Formats: sequence, C-alpha cells, structure tokens
Amino acid sequence: MIKDQVQKLSWGKYIYLPVILVVLFAFPIVRPPLFFLTLFFSVFMYVGLTESWNLMGGYTGYISLGHIAFFSTGAYTTAVLMNRFGASPFATAILGGVFASILAALVGYPVLRLKGAYFTISSLLMAVVMQLIFMNWEFVGSSTGLWYKLLPVSIETNRVVFYEVMLGLATVITLSVRWVEKSKFGAGLIAIREDEDVAKTMGINTPWLKMRAFVLGAFLAGMVGGIYGYYMSYVHPEVTFNINTSLLILLMSFFGGCRTWTGPLLGAAVLSLVNQLIVTFIGAEISRILYGLLLVIVIIFMPDGVIQFVKGALVRGEG
Repeated sequence: MIKDQVQKLSWGKYIYLPVILVVLFAFPIVRPPLFFLTLFFSVFMYVGLTESWNLMGGYTGYISLGHIAFFSTGAYTTAVLMNRFGASPFATAILGGVFASILAALVGYPVLRLKGAYFTISSLLMAVVMQLIFMNWEFVGSSTGLWYKLLPVSIETNRVVFYEVMLGLATVITLSVRWVEKSKFGAGLIAIREDEDVAKTMGINTPWLKMRAFVLGAFLAGMVGGIYGYYMSYVHPEVTFNINTSLLILLMSFFGGCRTWTGPLLGAAVLSLVNQLIVTFIGAEISRILYGLLLVIVIIFMPDGVIQFVKGALVRGEG
C-alpha cells in the first residue's frame, strides 16, 4: 500500500508541476506586494544555480565550490556589454553563459584531472583567484564595481519583468537537467559517480563526459548570473563572488538529494525561502550558523537527501 503511495507521488509530480508553473507565471496578475516578487525571484535564481551545479556535483559526484565563478562571469559579461556597448542584458545573457562556458573549458582540463577533496579545493581556489582578478581589473570596474542602467519603467513593472524572466530561465534549466538525467549522457555521468575506473573499463570516455557536464553547468549558471546582475543593477567582486552562495548551493542540493533533478529543485525552493526569511527577520550571521548545522545534519542523517529519506521511511514503515 505504501509503495503504491510512493508511486502515486512519483507520477503526481508530472501532473502537479505544470499546474504549479501556470500558477507561478500568472502570480503577478494578482498584484502581490513587491516583497513576494523579490522573494520568488531569489527562489528561481537558486533553482537555476542548484540544478546547473547538479550536473557535476550530483550526477558525476565532483563536488565543486567554484560554481559561483561561472555565475559571476555571466553577471560581469552583461554589465560590461551594457556599459561599453549599450547592449541589453536580456539579449546578452546567453553570451554570459558562453563566456562562463569558455572559462570552464579553460580551467576544466587541469582541474577535472583531480578527484575528491583535491577537486573541491581546486574549484574553490578558482573562485578566489577570479575574485582577486576582478578586484584589480580596471576594465570590469575593479574594486568599485559596475552599475547597470535601470529599465525605463516603474519599479512594479521592473520586478514583474525580472520575475517572469528568471522563472522562465529556471524552468528551461530544470527541464534541460532533467533531459540530461534521462539521456545516455546522464547515464554516463552517473556511471562515473558510481565508479569512474569501472566506467573507463566499460569504454566510457569519462574525461570528455566530465568536460561536457562542467561546461554545460557553467553555461547555465552564466545565464542566471547575467539576469541577476541586471536585476541588482550593480555588480561587485565581493558580492557576486561570495563563497557563501556556493555553500548555499551545495546545501540546497544535498538537502533535496543531488542524485536526481527533483532533489535540487526541492532543496532550492525550500531553503531559499527559509534563507530569505531568516536573513530578513533574524540576521545574516545567525543564518550562516543555522545553515552550517543543517548541512551537518543532512550529511549525517540524510546523505541521499530528503526525498530519498522520506521514501525509505515509507518503505521501512510498510515492512
């Protein structure tokens, strides 16, 4: 009986998700307070970032703390193109993804030869080095940052536009990651996660698959960064290259379960809402402490994420 309930939940998500999407896209029609549009924009942003991170961190098992570097590259790409050439970030967000993927291709060859903690530390160092470069690079504003030109519309219309754009982008990214999971490409990534040496003996071109996942994840994160920078109307190395964002992405993925596309979606949706509420009403410092404790709890008691934990509990209850 419980197994039937689990199967119904699995099938139900394919019915509920389209309905939820329609409701979310139509939400601005009811003219909600701007706080909620800002809150949901943050949720959609983290959904896109967490799903794009999951291509390497979840499917391949290579835990990266440098994903924020690709996000920031996208933000700076749109800022520079707007300030130097007058191009709209809405039109150039894809270029932000392209430049982020180029960065991933350049650093991917040496970094992806490492495994485990060595890869994780190297990815973190990549983000730190990128932050130092941008802090001292005058072309991108150095330590003063870059401002965007605001949309020539009211603040209400501005928030609605960014809400819809980020929701659409998060939806495209989530569907793309789901497609990867169900494809031959995804099967190869999962084989690498389970045992990379065995995958090699089976004839899987593991270096090429890892590079593809690394570059694709960077491209998706770069597009999110391109829209985020325009939304904030200002980019600065200490803001966009914030390592706390990388840690939050990691926690969201592990919380929901980084072995499927639904896990990061759940983790990003729940924890980004919680994060915004904690930061708003309690404070940023307390939120870091709480999230650190939550990460420890998840890793110890729910290593496969909340979704698998609940399914396992239901199956054990039936037994």
